[in-house]
Amino acid sequence: MDRTHLLSDQDEAHPGPSCPAGSYADPNTVAKDGATAPPADMMPVVPGYESLGPYVIPPSDFGPTQPQAPSRAPERRFDIPAITEELAQEAFIKYASSKCCYSSKPAKEMVFTDLQSLNTYRYRLETFTESRTTEWDSEPYNGQVVDGFGVAPAPWSIPVPIPSLFQDCQKAVRVPHTSTVKGCHSCLNLGRSACRRCVNSGRTQCAFCGGMGRTASNRCSPCHGSGMTRCHSCGGVGSITCTTCKGQGKLLCFIKLKITWKNNVYVAVIDKGSGFPVELLDRISGEKLLTDMAPMVYPVVSFPDSSVNAESESAVREHQAQFATTCRILQQRQTIELIPITRVHYVWNEKTHIYFVYGTEHKVYTKDYPVKCCCCSIL
Repeated sequence: MDRTHLLSDQDEAHPGPSCPAGSYADPNTVAKDGATAPPADMMPVVPGYESLGPYVIPPSDFGPTQPQAPSRAPERRFDIPAITEELAQEAFIKYASSKCCYSSKPAKEMVFTDLQSLNTYRYRLETFTESRTTEWDSEPYNGQVVDGFGVAPAPWSIPVPIPSLFQDCQKAVRVPHTSTVKGCHSCLNLGRSACRRCVNSGRTQCAFCGGMGRTASNRCSPCHGSGMTRCHSCGGVGSITCTTCKGQGKLLCFIKLKITWKNNVYVAVIDKGSGFPVELLDRISGEKLLTDMAPMVYPVVSFPDSSVNAESESAVREHQAQFATTCRILQQRQTIELIPITRVHYVWNEKTHIYFVYGTEHKVYTKDYPVKCCCCSIL
């Protein structure tokens, strides 16, 4: 049995764009990571928001704690009929023709000895969760309304529309009644910051003469022999507009509520030791035998293959233990797919070989095709 866990991770870090080779990179441009608010020790304590940070806030209402048992379970047995010899040969010829170094002669001249259908199931459990975190954030203060009066609602009592189910999504909203005006911590309320390129002097070393004031035996024209030129970053002023407060000197600070919806996926392929590499099935479609969706699903208990029942019970328990106390489980969906796989035994040139035809797309896999050219043999 092959078991694969695929947990979505939409919090993966994405590096900022780098400067092309030889281009000018302004040292005053700094990428902002996280909140731009002043340090936490400079901020007031808001009741109900004493501990801010990246850690998820346990929901006040965990929703249904126990799933409802299904009223009726599937009773029919799902057996995959082996494909016909004509279809198996057609798929093999198409496969050989797609390989530039394979001869199609074995696919056309082979003699079938056995075609075996293999019952292969794929079980999938999706758990769509919502988690919430809080942190201080800010924006330049331009005289806008300051919502700082009243009692701030609890993080999980703030209504936020749920997006499409089973799709990763993020959203940030401002917590009511948490706003306050603070002086900008980056520029000390001045609205301007020292230029990093010229270190507040307004002048930088001449790039043409390297600060020497001369090129060969002539006086440097761009710097007039001084070896210094006006700083291009600040225009010679020695300071730049503060990037945090945009020159205002003040910030409107508030608590930001970050909501993350994530589709957590558990996938298991039940394979009976057929010798087929099940990782090839990741992008292969099968026939859906069962689809069950509920706020909290009940494990499959009466499927004809007991391995599927065991996998379902394990998946449901794992997701409940992992998410039930840290996130709000909004919806779960479990599916069972039947993936057609046929193992084909054939004889060509007095030798026996094997290949597989799999998926509704009738793809082919083999690791011992009889005739390959020299380059394929070397590889």
